[in-house]
This record gives sequence, C-alpha cells and structure tokens, in this order.
Amino acid sequence: MDGDGWALCDAGHQHWGIHGAAGLLLRAPCHDGDTQILLQRRAWWTHHGNTWGVPGGARASWETPEQAALREIDEEVAVTLDEVEIEAVHHDDHGGWSYWTVIARLAEPLSAAPRNRETAEVRWVPRNQVSALALHPGFAATWPLIQP
Repeated sequence: MDGDGWALCDAGHQHWGIHGAAGLLLRAPCHDGDTQILLQRRAWWTHHGNTWGVPGGARASWETPEQAALREIDEEVAVTLDEVEIEAVHHDDHGGWSYWTVIARLAEPLSAAPRNRETAEVRWVPRNQVSALALHPGFAATWPLIQP
C-alpha cells in the first residue's frame, strides 16, 4: 500500500503511515446502560507492542480517514460491521503527520476476535475501565478528548 512506511512529525517523533494513520473507536452499550469500547492489544513485536488502543494503521493516499479506519479494523479484527454508524472524526495534527480517530457506534456489542498477527487480543472494555489498561501512548493522549 502506498501509505506504508515511517514518517517524522514536526516534533521529530516517528509515526507509521506516510499519509498519516486512522483508527476506529467502536462503542456499544453495556448491559448496565453505560458504554463499552472495542479495544485491541497490539502484538508484542509491533510499535508500542502489548499496549491497548483502537484498531488502526497507515492511511493510503486515496483513502478518507473513515475508509482507512474501516479497512484497518477489517484487516486486524474479525468483526461484522454491517450496522456501524459513524458519529465523528477526531483529527490529531502532529505537524506534518496526522492521526484520525473515527468514532462509531453499534446498537449492541458484537463478537470480535484477532484476525491477523498484529492483534494479540481484542475485548469490549467498559468506558470507565479504559484508562486502567496499559494504553498506546497516542491513544492515551487522545482518550480524554474523545471518550463518550
């Protein structure tokens, strides 16, 4: 894909995705009426391995953030998203590199499992328990700004 590769932002940090990257924050109601989030634990060998975040990755030059996020979750997580409703897109501009978190909703949580070797584990996490996990640094910085 033409977006695969490392890029440097204006702060000198290395990021995956020549054209930026995007991920899908998928939420659904909990049995107690609160919200839960589908999170991915990254494989140990990946950038920031063994941390939790949203499924995502490099954006191709021709993709919108929404297209990239939906493609990435399809590559990394076995979950059916026929009824997904995109609600918002959060743009995190690092200066010369960007990450888009696509926020979407399902009417109910669906069964999900790792689809490829980049994903060590996926699970639905209650909203109030997300911060207790070892979060990917980028997701940890964004979570307070986007949590439902």
